[in-house]
Amino acid sequence: MPSLSVVIPIHNEEPSILPLYDRLTAVLERLRKPYEILFVDDASTDRSFDLLANLVETDARLKVIRLRRNFGQTAALAAGFDESQGNIVISLDGDLQHAPEDIPALLEKIDEGYDIASGWRKNRLDNAVTRKLPSRIANWLMAKVSHVELRDFGTTFKAYRAEILKDINLYGELHRFIPALASLYGARIAEVPIRNNQRSSGGSHYGLSRTFRVMFDIFTIWFLLKYFTRPMHFFGKWGMISAAAGGGVLTWLAGWKIWTGDDVIAEHGPLLMAGGLALVTGVILFCTGLLGEVLTRTYFESQGRRIYAVREIRTRREEKAAGGSGR
Repeated sequence: MPSLSVVIPIHNEEPSILPLYDRLTAVLERLRKPYEILFVDDASTDRSFDLLANLVETDARLKVIRLRRNFGQTAALAAGFDESQGNIVISLDGDLQHAPEDIPALLEKIDEGYDIASGWRKNRLDNAVTRKLPSRIANWLMAKVSHVELRDFGTTFKAYRAEILKDINLYGELHRFIPALASLYGARIAEVPIRNNQRSSGGSHYGLSRTFRVMFDIFTIWFLLKYFTRPMHFFGKWGMISAAAGGGVLTWLAGWKIWTGDDVIAEHGPLLMAGGLALVTGVILFCTGLLGEVLTRTYFESQGRRIYAVREIRTRREEKAAGGSGR
């Protein structure tokens, strides 16, 4: 049984696979720990899978997972995590921008008692306008939203205790925010400076267009961290405010009609419509909160999931004989 699993998502990384494999195995051999390497081929269209299939025939510690179509990096990582068997799981990209030689530094933090050791690209080599600036803004927002003080959420290069990953379900593009999701279960997280190398070949799969997707993900993480187990506290609050405002406006207009006898629609038509819309919106938000509560309970109860995570349980060891022996 391996104690260390290395998960590497691959998509059209043919030139990098063999150099990465050679460097990675050299590092892992020096660690003197049982290990496995899991390459996840996310439907590459080049010869990436062929190279990996050949490597499998020569290394029993290597496993290659081929996805049916291009599902994206989050899905590829999730597939690797599900297949991994090690007590510690390391993930890194397959384009050689991550140096396998930094793995021991990540493992040192895990050995110190942390649950996640997250890489920090201290000296990024990316374009300042299209990559560095949007990334810095996103990382600052994510740190404020999640209260996890990391300077680099985006890098894939991380080490995890396997039990932490079992508490997290990945979907969408949330792989970059695993530390934030893990903080929901009380994970202890450390940041480790890592090298950031230029791609050896090819181009990045990401660009400025993903900035908007990242912002949507940040809002999703904020909602999950704050209201995942109590959605009514979010929807109910705004629903009551909207309904109260709309009801107040309609009550005032009704009183005005009774008191003056004026044509309310003619005199205050826009205000009447706004009041009615606010009331209906409030009711919808309130009902959404109720449905959210039902779905939350269905999620936890149907899967047998718990709303808490136990780090450890200690009990006092029983003495061999109460009050001593021989009496």
